[in-house]
Amino acid sequence: MPPPTSPADPERLRLAEADAGERPWRDWGPYLAERAWGTVREDYSEHGTAWGYFPHDHARSRAYRWNEDGMAGVCDERQTFCLGLALWNEADPILKERMFGLDGAGGNHGEDAKDYWWYQDSTPTHSWMRWRYHYPQAAFPYDDLVAVNGRRRRDESEYELVDTGIFDDDRYWAVTVDYAKAGPTDLCLLVTVANRGDRAARLHVLPTLWFRNTWSWGLPGRIEIPRIVGEPGALVAHHAELGQLVLAGEGAPEPLLCDNETNTRRLWGLRGRSDYPKDGINDHVVTGAATVNPRRRGTKGALHYALEVPAGGETTIRLRLAAIAPPPATGPAPTLDLGAGHAAVLAARRAEADRFFAGLIPADVPAAEAAVARQAVAGLMWGKQFYHFDVRQWLTGDPSAVPPPAGRRHGRNSAWTHMSSFDVISMPDPWEYPWYAAWDLAFHCVSIARVDPGFAKSQLLLLLREWYLHPNGQIPAYEWAFGDVNPPVHAWAALQVFAIDGGRDFDFLARVLHKLLLNFTWWVNRKDTGGNNVFEGGFLGLDNVGPFDRSAALPVAGVLEQSDGTGWMAMYALNLLDMALVLAVHDHAYADLATKFFEHFALIAAAAYEQGLWDAGDGFFHDVLRLPDGTRVPLKVRSVVGLLPLAATTRLTSETLRRLPDVAARLRWSLANRPEFAEVVGSRRLGPDGRQQRLLSMVGPEQMVRLLARMLDEEEFLSPYGLRTLSRAHLAEPFSVTLGGQVCTVGYEPAESTSGLFGGNSNWRGPIWMPTNYLLIGALRDYAAFFGDDLLIEYPTRSGRKHTLTEIADDLSERLIRLFLPGEDGRRPIYGATELFQTHPDWKDLIVFPEYFHGDNGAGLGAWHQTGWTALVLDLILTKGRATR
Repeated sequence: MPPPTSPADPERLRLAEADAGERPWRDWGPYLAERAWGTVREDYSEHGTAWGYFPHDHARSRAYRWNEDGMAGVCDERQTFCLGLALWNEADPILKERMFGLDGAGGNHGEDAKDYWWYQDSTPTHSWMRWRYHYPQAAFPYDDLVAVNGRRRRDESEYELVDTGIFDDDRYWAVTVDYAKAGPTDLCLLVTVANRGDRAARLHVLPTLWFRNTWSWGLPGRIEIPRIVGEPGALVAHHAELGQLVLAGEGAPEPLLCDNETNTRRLWGLRGRSDYPKDGINDHVVTGAATVNPRRRGTKGALHYALEVPAGGETTIRLRLAAIAPPPATGPAPTLDLGAGHAAVLAARRAEADRFFAGLIPADVPAAEAAVARQAVAGLMWGKQFYHFDVRQWLTGDPSAVPPPAGRRHGRNSAWTHMSSFDVISMPDPWEYPWYAAWDLAFHCVSIARVDPGFAKSQLLLLLREWYLHPNGQIPAYEWAFGDVNPPVHAWAALQVFAIDGGRDFDFLARVLHKLLLNFTWWVNRKDTGGNNVFEGGFLGLDNVGPFDRSAALPVAGVLEQSDGTGWMAMYALNLLDMALVLAVHDHAYADLATKFFEHFALIAAAAYEQGLWDAGDGFFHDVLRLPDGTRVPLKVRSVVGLLPLAATTRLTSETLRRLPDVAARLRWSLANRPEFAEVVGSRRLGPDGRQQRLLSMVGPEQMVRLLARMLDEEEFLSPYGLRTLSRAHLAEPFSVTLGGQVCTVGYEPAESTSGLFGGNSNWRGPIWMPTNYLLIGALRDYAAFFGDDLLIEYPTRSGRKHTLTEIADDLSERLIRLFLPGEDGRRPIYGATELFQTHPDWKDLIVFPEYFHGDNGAGLGAWHQTGWTALVLDLILTKGRATR
């Protein structure tokens, strides 16, 4: 639970003001995406080729339709204006206005960013933030990165920017941007440019202010064009809704102005809407072309600095962006304080950030872990992005645009025309995944609740609102296919957030439960085709974990009954049961829901055994392929699919049953009349308080011990850095099955998968993933709360050493935390064999939060620049060895 608000913690006071609607501290934030090009929203191609339709090469010249991107960027919550940083080293063919990377086809392991930047700090109101980027002084090797990665096979590593040798002689710029709010709409910036090279060099720095183009699409009420005017040392902006904004910079920067309009002449040889289109500042700085407006007017402007920095030296630029006056705001702009007042704001907000995190992170947490925790928060906060996507408008096209191809109306997301997103949402990764994903978001909210429970709750509620939740009850999965199926973890996350927030916001819990009733019904009606209480669901987020693509048509006729799908649904039923039990204390009407979800859980859990998902001989849960003639083909892959049923567990105390006699009566009836329920609701023992408690679990005590023997085996799932997604036993013994004449195989691969079965980043064949580890650690703690210290488990398997479940959960947490920490040799496992990141003093303490980790050595893999669910390490640090939630 967060520390109470007090005058000693100004950041928590700001949060309280924002939650109460008193002051809009969240209105401005780092909501500008790292990448908008190559997204589904910007794709108007005939066949849904998003990366090809809007490639990186077009990004500097084409006005975006749905949202903007940039470096070190901030904007308002409606993305009316944007502020970003552009750089030029006098060697590159283009300004560095946005991060570069490869698309799914260009990277040998899927899409991959090829720049190095870090989100170093942020408070939840964004009153203090820090961002850092390392920019080569030699020409950025765009063509080399494309060519070499294009030649590499799936069994080869990715070719990264560091591999080109461009940083070998330390000739690069370390650029840091600090942000501090003097008020909700008054932002002080300090740009620090450090020359790490051994010779003097010049860097062009262009803080850039622009308006998102909302006027060129021909939509009613959106045709008024705002304007930015260049004045000495400042850009003065005027907008019909925002009024007057000023970006002021110290010294005498040159204002450069153009328009945020597409350069149709460069792209298609056609005359455009402006003589000074979007890439005008780029062309002027790089080539000296007359492509900026000599009248210093436009909708995009930059303050141009050319900084001479000596070898090993650094210089700074003070900037300030402020909303000066509401509309019409026709008067002259005031002079903004860039002196003592500016410095005082920066110093105060940084000190307040230190105070905020001192209140969050216990004093006994080691300094190295505290640094990881604080930077995990930074990544989550910087991962909040403005997301705009009206699916109906996207499908039909804009009045002023060429109509989309006819086939588009029956293609991607065409069944989701009710969706109209216009919100700030927590993204999985602002470059590789600059769109929300439902189950990622649920995990994000658990960590976000530690610092900003109000925002965490709003995020969970958002995806359940009518303009997100499908009329049939399905929660949208992610931009590439809203109709795909993510695991149902929304209820679990809501319970976690409710508890972290103090367990008092019953209105929030009730709102979530009411909408999840629709979603639960969708699952029962759509994903249990046989009506036998075992579930399908498709890939369920576990890309490439099985011998064939679970989201595609099966290789033979039949139905794939999934252990993870069934486990997720058993867990879902228990989560809804827990919600109903909490709410029934205040409103007895919820007791009926509690009995409904108790019984539904029991039916699902019992069916898993009746339908053969539990393999008694193997001591493991497996997917089962049910053929039309009734034959069942078990797919004996030992993967996280078979471990997830462990997460379907909760406890009923005697006090709960005393308060809710209807639930107690139904429990007694079930045990007397449904003997098949005995395994999943039968365990009973005294709790720590001496009162009777009952365990509800899809995995009975005997099955749990057998599952844990595999899960905690170093030759199977247990690695030095957490739990693998696939048993290492499949390295020597891959699983194969022949279906319809096709041989389907899955084998252990600790890093990126060499199989393209699921497409792009198909990497669930062995690496370590934070979210599944987190759920399984949580399950161990739940079992520990029931069994106490009486149950001892050999850990690791065959070691001869017995431990309590709490001790095992703590050790698994330690293993995951160690991924980010320097070991005795000073090396962080996440950085693998990359010496620059391991040993260089300017790099080795900059922390990233990769998407997943090598199953044997812990090296970071996948999306690298803050995948939100990896920030769960924050929660592990805060709860390890302490009483939890």
